[in-house]
Amino acid sequence: MKIGFIGLDNMGAAMAANLLKAGHEVTAYNRSPGKVAELAAQGARPAASVSEACQGDVVVTMLADDAAVAAVTFGDHGVVASLPAGAVHVSSSTISVALAQRLAQAHGEAGQGFVAAPVFGRPEAAAAAKLFVVAAGAPAVVETVTPLFDAIGQRTFVLGHDPQAANLVKISGNFLIASVIESLGEAMALVGKAGVDKQQYLELLTSTLFDAPVYHTYGGLLAREEFSPAGFAAPLGLKDVKLALSAGEELQVPLPVASLLRDRFLTLLATGGGELDWSAIGALSAWEAGGAGPA
Repeated sequence: MKIGFIGLDNMGAAMAANLLKAGHEVTAYNRSPGKVAELAAQGARPAASVSEACQGDVVVTMLADDAAVAAVTFGDHGVVASLPAGAVHVSSSTISVALAQRLAQAHGEAGQGFVAAPVFGRPEAAAAAKLFVVAAGAPAVVETVTPLFDAIGQRTFVLGHDPQAANLVKISGNFLIASVIESLGEAMALVGKAGVDKQQYLELLTSTLFDAPVYHTYGGLLAREEFSPAGFAAPLGLKDVKLALSAGEELQVPLPVASLLRDRFLTLLATGGGELDWSAIGALSAWEAGGAGPA
């Protein structure tokens, strides 16, 4: 399959590399040309523009936020204007429900397919092709791009024909992860101040009632105080919690924990944590209890 790939951060670069390994033809575009050169060394074709990356069967976007996705999608030389009729835009970015609706409408009017396919997993999972893909769109279109999902992930969950459902589920999942990070951080601050070893405490948790990947991954980062380099930067965590709050407001669903998490991320950013992994919000409780701050 001829695939354009737009957005080569830690996640996107790994996903595009796995598409190459699966035998697909990949044309890559990124604002930072150095990242394109790295992928070109693995067999990708560099694209000089968004439009040039949109000449195949599918274009995948993996970008930071709504503004970045809208910037490459709309406009005279964007994805909608450049993608051939019948080709498919796969959006793997974590974006708002409102933007997902706008994308689906624009591509439908242009005679193009659109599938929302955000993913769960950190960069190491992306590199190992072990992501979980959450997809939604017209069944025939989803079936067409399923080989792409097989190349980047270990399992695909299809949530129906409405693309925005996939984005809402992704937002809700990131909200839950942030909630786990915060509660783990508070629990570790409590036992840590009493002298309990955090790594030993984590082993107890994950060997009993909390044997889940999210506890292993983020509990490990917290126990080791390993917040740099960021696998998922703190500003993106704030962005995703705000997306959850926005969706809750639209659906009239109160999310009091999300409001707390927004303030925790603001505290982290205000105290110099903008370059840290989002798991660093879990270290705020220890700092507030008299320990060292996230670093």
